[in-house]
Amino acid sequence: MFRTKPTKSRGPAVALLAAASLVLALSGCGVDRVTPGEARGEAARSDGKAGAAGASRAVDCAAVKCIALTFDAGPGKDTPRLLDILKEKQVPATFFLLGKNHVDRYPRVVKRIADEGHEVANHTWTHRILTDVEAGDVREELSRTQDAIEEITGRRPTLMRPPQGRTDGTVSEVSRELGLAQILWSVTAKDYSTTDSALIRQRVLDGAERDGIILLHDIYDGTVPAVPGIIDELKRRGFTFVTVPQLLAPATAEPGTVYRP
Repeated sequence: MFRTKPTKSRGPAVALLAAASLVLALSGCGVDRVTPGEARGEAARSDGKAGAAGASRAVDCAAVKCIALTFDAGPGKDTPRLLDILKEKQVPATFFLLGKNHVDRYPRVVKRIADEGHEVANHTWTHRILTDVEAGDVREELSRTQDAIEEITGRRPTLMRPPQGRTDGTVSEVSRELGLAQILWSVTAKDYSTTDSALIRQRVLDGAERDGIILLHDIYDGTVPAVPGIIDELKRRGFTFVTVPQLLAPATAEPGTVYRP
C-alpha cells in the first residue's frame, strides 16, 4: 500500500494497479491466516499459555469491542504530531517502520514511539515486494530494520507487515527464523491516493468492525489530520483501541504466522 512519491492525480492504470494490489494483499497470496478471535480462542483452550499471557494484558478483547490502529512506512515529518494526538487521546497504536530514509533519518522519533508505549514493528528496509525476491533478500530487508530498531529502542520487533501485504511460504519461513509474525489488516483508507482527510476518515469509519486492524500511513499529508476524527467517532461507537499484541492476547503472535481479521 506504500507509494514512494504520492501524486495528486493518478491515471486509470495506476488506480487499477492499486486495486489489484489490494485484492492480492488481502488474499494473503494463498498463505493460511489466523484471525485475532481464533488466536485468542486457541490460547484460551491452552490453560497454561493463556494464564501466562493473560496475567499481563490490560484489555480483554474477548469481552470488549477492540480495534487496532496501525501506521505503515514511517516515521516521517508528521509522526511527532501524530504522537501528540495519540497521547492526548490516550490511544495506543502499532507502527510498522520502514528502515531506509525513515528509521535511520528519525531515530529520536523511533525512540519516542517506543517510550510512549506504542508497539514498534518492522515494515522492511526499502519496501521491496518480498514475494518478488529470493530468501536472502527477504532476510536482509527484515534483518536490517530489526537491527536498526533494536539499536535505537533496545528491543527487537516481534511483528512485521510485508509491503502491499504480499507474502508466501518463503516470506513466512524467513519471518519465522527472525521471530516475526506477519500482520495484515481489515480496512485501509487508501491514503496513498488522496490528501482529503475527510475521505480518509470516512473510509476508515465505513470499514471499522470488532477485532479490526486499520491500515494508515503517517507519511501522507491527509492522514494525520484525519486521525482525531477517526478516534473520536470510533470511541463514540464503543470501540477500545489496542495494539496488535493486545488484540491477540492472551495469545502471543507466533513467528511466521499470518494474522488478519
